[in-house]
Amino acid sequence: MPLGTWLKAGTSAAALVLGMANAATAAPAPSPASEQSTALAAAVTLRYDDSRAGGWEAAIAAGVATWNANVSNVKLVEAAPGATAEIVIVATTGWPQATLGPVRPGRQVRVELGSQAVSQGYDKTRIAAHELGHSLGLPDTKPGPCSQLMSGSSAGTACTNAVPNATERSRVQSAYASGVAALAPIDGRTLIDAP
Repeated sequence: MPLGTWLKAGTSAAALVLGMANAATAAPAPSPASEQSTALAAAVTLRYDDSRAGGWEAAIAAGVATWNANVSNVKLVEAAPGATAEIVIVATTGWPQATLGPVRPGRQVRVELGSQAVSQGYDKTRIAAHELGHSLGLPDTKPGPCSQLMSGSSAGTACTNAVPNATERSRVQSAYASGVAALAPIDGRTLIDAP
């Protein structure tokens, strides 16, 4: 083989090796912080509007905080005034009720926080967290113990637990895994939480 051909082949091979080495070192391995931010970025964000839920603000804030602290695949945020929200929350005089989700971004469900349950002794924060659970796709688990948030009124008026248990958290995590909720249909049934 002539010397010129050897030099061309050698130069091309060296360029290929250098190019591969640069590509391998150009993108450093992701740090735990960047992996965490990627996971947070993958969470489905749902906006809620509680502008017509006078008297329930503290209970709604506590219910939202509970869900946000216990699941990572979906985050509930308050909608800006005048913005469209996926979860519309209103105060009513009847029994609490909600549309069964999981709600998808751009779609809408309704939560009614009924004062009739409060007048009978049920805890406002548990009611709010329970009804938000319906919006996230959880049906009632009646009858059930106080340790199940979705047991609702069947746990009795002494129950103030507003935290979803491991099974409930897992179901919501699955419903919103990798944005799956964006493809899943809303059940659409209205669940009324009267005893």
